[in-house]
Amino acid sequence: MNLEYFIAKRLIKGKEHKSSISAPIIKIAITAIALGVIMMLIAIATGVGLQRKIREKIAAFNGHIQIYNYDNNTSDVSINPISIHQDFYPEFKTIDGISHVQAVATKGGIIRTENTFEGIIAKGVGADYNWKPFEDFLVEGRLPEFSGKRNEEVLISQYLANRLKFKVGTEFWAFFLKDDVSDIPSQIKLKVVGIYNSGFNDFDANYIFIDLRHIQRMNRWKEDQVGTFEVFIDDFHKIQQKGREIYGVTLSTLDSQTIADKYYTIFEWLSLFDFNIAIIIVIMIIVGGINMITALLVLILERTQMIGLLKGLGSNNWSIRKIFLYNAAYLIAIGLFWGNVIGLGLLFLQQKYGFISLDAQTYYVSQAPVYIHPLDVIILNIGVLVLCMLMLLVPSYIITKISPARSIKFE
Repeated sequence: MNLEYFIAKRLIKGKEHKSSISAPIIKIAITAIALGVIMMLIAIATGVGLQRKIREKIAAFNGHIQIYNYDNNTSDVSINPISIHQDFYPEFKTIDGISHVQAVATKGGIIRTENTFEGIIAKGVGADYNWKPFEDFLVEGRLPEFSGKRNEEVLISQYLANRLKFKVGTEFWAFFLKDDVSDIPSQIKLKVVGIYNSGFNDFDANYIFIDLRHIQRMNRWKEDQVGTFEVFIDDFHKIQQKGREIYGVTLSTLDSQTIADKYYTIFEWLSLFDFNIAIIIVIMIIVGGINMITALLVLILERTQMIGLLKGLGSNNWSIRKIFLYNAAYLIAIGLFWGNVIGLGLLFLQQKYGFISLDAQTYYVSQAPVYIHPLDVIILNIGVLVLCMLMLLVPSYIITKISPARSIKFE
């Protein structure tokens, strides 16, 4: 054990800490570090959690990348069909990182009851549809089953069910316009088997899920024709790269679009969260660093005689500076420890009980979602420690200005 470390250890554990004027300042500095870590953990966990949750909800209704006919149709309704006989369906083998491909079709319609009516987009899905995200959205009933014969089962949102006063088991008529608006609309009698609530009102207010074969029949398509292919990828951060790769390997008659492009405004809003998180981290590190600088300067002033004595015994400036930097690192570590304990504890409680609620109309979720990776916590703690120590290098330079002869007389 070197001399600097030994003296720093004695300095940290010495009884003089409890009685000196530096004690409250040190406690304030430790508290500032702890509060800063708590704020940074909450900012990262809730910011990233909200981004992930909204992305997952958009992907649940659209997939990550959509493949459709190269035409002028910009609506959410399928018009020109695509054959399912494609190289990328049912498995996309030419590109890595793609987990699932499903065929769907959409059609605009109206649900009419004796008292009211609602406009809808009926999404036709088949046996290959990925229902996993909707298992979390399901609030009543069950998910439809479309792997057998064509049936009239439908999954409807809680928003539409409340407005239309539908329950599980309710049967109703849905009307769909044909290509020629002068023709009599197609009508289908459907039965509610499940009610979902994604919290994403833009989708909940419009989408119901029916058997794909109903839309094929109404549009007079063949059994091997669909409206759109929805592609799911493993890593969302590679969505633009995978979007370009998919566009490059599909036929020239087909176009593709990522949900990041389709819902550009939402994803631009989500990107602002990264900036907000960065600002919070910078501010908290500055606040914590300033408090640690104050504590370090007070410690130096309190131990001016000790510094002079060490210099008189032959210690150089850097070795004495290291004594106080070791002490500061220990104090920062205490703040980091309690900040992590309290911060991660609060995040765990939020994840389990969801006591912090949000306006679903604004944030698309009813409670603040939490997501934090262990690596993020490790990087955050190392970053705070390193940056605070770098900030302390400058004020510790004051030790070099202390004269042994004068400091020994200092009181």
